[in-house]
Amino acid sequence: MSKINAKLRDRLRPVVPKMMELTESVLFGDIWQRPQLSKRERNLITVAALTALYRPEQLPHHLNAALDDGITAEELGEVMTHLAFYVGWPAAASGASMTKDVLEKRAAAAE
Repeated sequence: MSKINAKLRDRLRPVVPKMMELTESVLFGDIWQRPQLSKRERNLITVAALTALYRPEQLPHHLNAALDDGITAEELGEVMTHLAFYVGWPAAASGASMTKDVLEKRAAAAE
């Protein structure tokens, strides 16, 4: 679980404590740990789903997690390009824009 996602969960915990408990114990403690899909595959699926559903609050957190887990900027760009044909240009363009923002913030933080 990334530090960024932990901050979001901590922010939401007072409002939805049970949801955050389930997020940690079931989603990240069980589902993300299952061996049938790699963490890499789960990251790509999650980024694709959040892009397709236009979830701008969640997508940046998962883009960062994907990058932290070794997915490259080029691969994320390819995901957005591929999605344009399946989920629509506007959704993929929004996902690409969020990806660009995440990459720029990470580059600035690294300087």
